[in-house]
Amino acid sequence: MPRLSLLAALLLASLTAHADEVQVAVAANFTAPMQQIAPLFEKDTGHKAMLSFGATGKFYAQITNGAPFEVLLAADDETPVKLEKEALGVAGSRFTYAIGRLVLWSANPDLVDAAGAILKTGSFKHLALANPKTAPYGAAAMEVMNKLGVVTELQPRFVQGESITQTQQFVATGNAELGFVALSQVFKDGKLTAGSMWAIPGKLHEPILQDAVLLAKGKDKPASLALMAYLKGEKARAIIKSYGYELR
Repeated sequence: MPRLSLLAALLLASLTAHADEVQVAVAANFTAPMQQIAPLFEKDTGHKAMLSFGATGKFYAQITNGAPFEVLLAADDETPVKLEKEALGVAGSRFTYAIGRLVLWSANPDLVDAAGAILKTGSFKHLALANPKTAPYGAAAMEVMNKLGVVTELQPRFVQGESITQTQQFVATGNAELGFVALSQVFKDGKLTAGSMWAIPGKLHEPILQDAVLLAKGKDKPASLALMAYLKGEKARAIIKSYGYELR
């Protein structure tokens, strides 16, 4: 084997030997950005991110019951704090990787007005939102409706998703005419991908600070540490921003 080819083979073998996997619990609203980030992370570091998507509240329950996750990308900042206090998260590892935006969205391009007045006019039968007990975007949706004084009137029309992904699917498939979803699900590179929406003012709900936390099971794993660092890098941040999230 030529000397250069041998050196290349040895280098590849060395990289492969040190490559690792990290088990990542990812908030459902962050599905699309993380699916873009993961292959870049693998290409740049050699480590592979094994992704599971779902509601933050459900992930919390799974982690407290011993699920093998090593990093949590939550849809809030409260769950990572709880995990740190319970010694299931590594103290001092938390950081805000994204600030979420809640929108009222319909697949119908003519249904939702730019001021959200449709919530008061009531010209629809079904309104989708994520379970407010397990999904922070669902909790934010309830805050908005409470501040607008429309919860009692609209509650009989609720179609509740277990996660923000299921909620968006209800609206996309027409099972609900409109619903509260994450901007990241219907927005890419500065444009609404389909339908119509109301970008809900931040003053109507608490900020959706989405924190990452290194979990105890990933404390000393190179892949876990590498992912936490990668999410703070320019490549990841550019992708996150392209989906409408705000950054710190």
